[in-house]
Amino acid sequence: MCSCKLPVYLVLLSILFAPVKNSFENIFNEYDWNKVCEKIHLVTDADVERAIQLAGHGTPEDFLALVSPAAKNHLPEMMQMSYALTRKRFGKTIQLFIPMYLSNECNNICTYCGFSFGNKIPRVTLTDEEILNEVAVIKAMGYEHILLVTGEDQNRVGVDYLSHAIELIRPHFAHISLEVQPLDKSEYEKLIPFGLNTVLVYQETYHKENYKLYHPKGKKSNFSYRLATPERLGESGIHKIGLGVLLGLEDWRTDSFFTALHLNFLEKNFWQTKYSISFPRLRPAEGDFIAKHPMSETDLLQLICAFRIYNENVELSLSTRERALFRDKVFPLGVTSMSAGSKTDPGGYSSNKNALEQFHIDDDRTPFEIAEVVRSRGFDVVWKDWDAVLG
Repeated sequence: MCSCKLPVYLVLLSILFAPVKNSFENIFNEYDWNKVCEKIHLVTDADVERAIQLAGHGTPEDFLALVSPAAKNHLPEMMQMSYALTRKRFGKTIQLFIPMYLSNECNNICTYCGFSFGNKIPRVTLTDEEILNEVAVIKAMGYEHILLVTGEDQNRVGVDYLSHAIELIRPHFAHISLEVQPLDKSEYEKLIPFGLNTVLVYQETYHKENYKLYHPKGKKSNFSYRLATPERLGESGIHKIGLGVLLGLEDWRTDSFFTALHLNFLEKNFWQTKYSISFPRLRPAEGDFIAKHPMSETDLLQLICAFRIYNENVELSLSTRERALFRDKVFPLGVTSMSAGSKTDPGGYSSNKNALEQFHIDDDRTPFEIAEVVRSRGFDVVWKDWDAVLG
């Protein structure tokens, strides 16, 4: 057997020219926020028409045209296309889900959030008994799909607390989603066997320079770590990943382009994973934050249609942040899931703790009332996850 070793220079060359694992941050860094924003505002009617014709087969550049000011002139056509694509892929069904807040503890300072560490308010983390009390109320509403939410506190509501909570409620629900602080890959791998199906992680904004202004302190201030979270989720083998930005922090068109770019990267690299997009618009919360880039309901409708035309398979979710009339009119045009009966404070369903809400909701109808509206439009209400029904 030959025991000779490679010359040092060959070893160095092999290291130098070894393929570098691609990451979304590498792609992200190829774009300049201001140039993307400028490009969006230079879109022509012809660009929009082309993007609509490429429905389901477009690129992030085509999505850029669909969220442009020029696309507003094509909104009726976009609505028709979005409706047709959604019915083709999802039929006449709307999935209902409900968030359950486990804790409002948070170590981050986020200028727009009621849970921000700087807000001196009573903090609540649910005990086992309180969790099961919440579960009982939610189950009585008919839900089989639940979204668990906490503030971002690695110590009080870290992986051990989350794994225990998931294990505690797993017998009661067909599908469990999570919206908590970004975790390491190994931590996600620890949670999945307990019954975790889906993780939602919002970048809040892709404006890297201004991100620090909104998140001055805490682990959340690390832009790159948050940006790479969906990749860690994909590598962990999670069933579904939810993306989104907090609409109103920065220019919604530019932020949404980067969301579409992110989705495109993830689908290519983690093609077995399912994806969803949420549209949280800034809502009033504890503190005096005022959105500098407000988004209108017409803008939100355009964005929903743009995502559907861009990707006919992605799930689109609309929350109770929006007013009832708007949700009733918009959901057939591209939305596949809606929250209903939401409370944004820990213990909000079963007790009167009066814990701090993360934000104020607008559509305060009961799940039964919303389900009746959905049915009155000729749609079926789905209380479980899509796979449990269609698989």
